[in-house]
Amino acid sequence: MKLKIGLPKGSLQEATFTMFKKAGWDFKVCSRSYTPSCDDDEIEALLVRPQEIPRYVEDGILDAGLTGKDWITDCGADVVEVADLSYNKVTTRPLKVVAAVKENAPYNSVKDLDGKRISTEYVNLTKRWLEENGVSAQVEFSWGACEMKVPDLADAIVVNTETGSSLRANNLRIIETILESTARLISNKESWKDEWKRNKVENLSTLLLGALNADQLVGLKMNVPKDSLAKVMSILPALKNPTLSPLADEGWVAAEIIVEQKVARDLIPKLHRAGAEGLVEYPLNKVIF
Repeated sequence: MKLKIGLPKGSLQEATFTMFKKAGWDFKVCSRSYTPSCDDDEIEALLVRPQEIPRYVEDGILDAGLTGKDWITDCGADVVEVADLSYNKVTTRPLKVVAAVKENAPYNSVKDLDGKRISTEYVNLTKRWLEENGVSAQVEFSWGACEMKVPDLADAIVVNTETGSSLRANNLRIIETILESTARLISNKESWKDEWKRNKVENLSTLLLGALNADQLVGLKMNVPKDSLAKVMSILPALKNPTLSPLADEGWVAAEIIVEQKVARDLIPKLHRAGAEGLVEYPLNKVIF
């Protein structure tokens, strides 16, 4: 039996392959191919535009897939959302689906867009947003490059943004955030009822989340003299409690913790000043809570 999974083709492809490799699955694809090979014989992968993955999963053409919450919402797909995978092209912050206008445009809210022309890839999502706010506007599908369409071809755009740099570069400002979106591992509902397929998807979920957790964390090892242990422990954060182990020298103990990577740069000098020696920082591959 095989699990048929859709992986996002395009800007998220490289980040997705990297995440899967850290989780334990190695996907490789030749130029212009849409069928990556995988070192797991139980997985059959297809590269599909993330906009289309929710529909193919809902219809059962794919058992599972990785796509954004934005596209699930736009499609209105009826699927099982198995895991929230907070990874994007550049950061681990959520994408934002926003309405944006030219910096000097006289529009400041959704109400100001009544009767106006809006360009977007998110046609269904935009129409629902307008309807919820009692606004009637002309919504046109765009194949991309929405930023260049304002103001000559459209009065406003609805796009996703990760850092906002493209909007700023095109002299655009956000008037409203419609949705925050992260990548999701989704499953077809019938596939989810199949014990083998469900177990396979859950295994993917566990290890992918473990790999994402590890991206933000590092391990620290150190040797601590017992007479400095109380002082070291007072400044020692950990996910739960530090692991302490006796050393051959009865006057010393070994301590090991997991901390956020950005915390380690400030913590290591403090630990050294408190008496810790032999400090070693090491990367983590997976952390499963």
